[in-house]
Amino acid sequence: MMYGYLTLSDGTGIAHSEMKPDGSVKVYFEKPVEGGFQHATCYLPDYRWEKIEGFSGEDQKRLDKILHDNAHLILEFSQEGGFTNAAGY
Repeated sequence: MMYGYLTLSDGTGIAHSEMKPDGSVKVYFEKPVEGGFQHATCYLPDYRWEKIEGFSGEDQKRLDKILHDNAHLILEFSQEGGFTNAAGY
């Protein structure tokens, strides 16, 4: 299951999985562009990036910074059914 977390002002969506038994959480980034999507996947808590397609080096640095700034929340929400469930909405 993937839970929506945040949509950035440039249209990049961030979603995350539930926490797996090994403590890992998949974080997925996707941005609509003409002809498809740019996307990237990172696994917390190791910050292991893979399948980065379409994002520039600068984009990747920005996404990594955003992820580092939000990882504690994503890890918490991954154990509580996502932001919406954790917030009681």
